[in-house]
Amino acid sequence: MSLLEVAGLVKRFGGLAATDGVDLTVMPGEAHAVIGPNGAGKTTLINQLAGEIRPDAGSIRFDGREIAHEPVYRRALMGLGRSYQITSVFPEFSVLANVMLAVQAHAGHSFRFWHPLVAERELVERAREALTEVGLGPKADVLVASLAHGERRQLEVAMTLASRPKLLLLDEPMAGMSLAESERMVELLSGLKGRYGLLLVEHDMDAVWKLADRISVLVYGRVIACGDPASIRENAEVRAAYLGDQEVVA
Repeated sequence: MSLLEVAGLVKRFGGLAATDGVDLTVMPGEAHAVIGPNGAGKTTLINQLAGEIRPDAGSIRFDGREIAHEPVYRRALMGLGRSYQITSVFPEFSVLANVMLAVQAHAGHSFRFWHPLVAERELVERAREALTEVGLGPKADVLVASLAHGERRQLEVAMTLASRPKLLLLDEPMAGMSLAESERMVELLSGLKGRYGLLLVEHDMDAVWKLADRISVLVYGRVIACGDPASIRENAEVRAAYLGDQEVVA
C-alpha cells in the first residue's frame, strides 16, 4: 500500500497550470525524487502536498486518508514532515533549543512559556534523539549562528524528524551546499531510507542518482517519466527535456 498517492493534481495560476494532472506515489521507506527544469512546478507540488497551497483538482491520499483539503497542522500531526529551500531556524538559540521548539510546536502547546523548557523531559529527550540521528548530537549546546550552512540544513532535518513523521517532504536539501556538505547530507538521507518515506525535490543530480529509489520528471507541470534511476538516465524524452548533455553517471 502506498504511503502517499497523488492522482490528477491540478493547480492553476491564471492561465498557467503549475501542476497539470500530476500522478505520483511514494511507498513506505522509499526515497522518491522529483526533478525537472526551473519553473516545472516542483515547489508548487510540494506546497500542495504540505497543505500550503490548495489544489484546484485532484486527490492526495496519505496513509490511506484523503488530505487534499486538510490544513497544514493536521497533515503534520498525521506524520507529514516538511523542510524548505531556505533554512528556517533561530540563529540566536542553541541547536538543542531549536529542535525542542519544533517538538513543542508539534505537540500543540507552543505557548506554555511559563513552563521552563528544560523541565520538559520529553522535549529534551526527543530533541536529543533527533540531533543524534542527523549527527549533530555533540553540537546540541552550540548557537545556531555558529553553524556552517550544511549543518543548518542538518538541523532542519532534525527539527522535521523530531515530529516523528512517516514521510519527509524535502525541498532542495542540498541547496547552497559545498561538495563535502552535499556528500554528508546524502549520507544522512541514505540512513533515513527504509525508516521514513522521502519525497525530495532536488537539482543536484549526483545526489539524486545516489539517493532515489524512483524518480519522477516534471516538465511544465506534467510528469513525463517515472522510474528507477537507470531507466530515467536512459529515457530519450527526459534527456531532451531536462538532462540534455549533462553527465548522468551513477
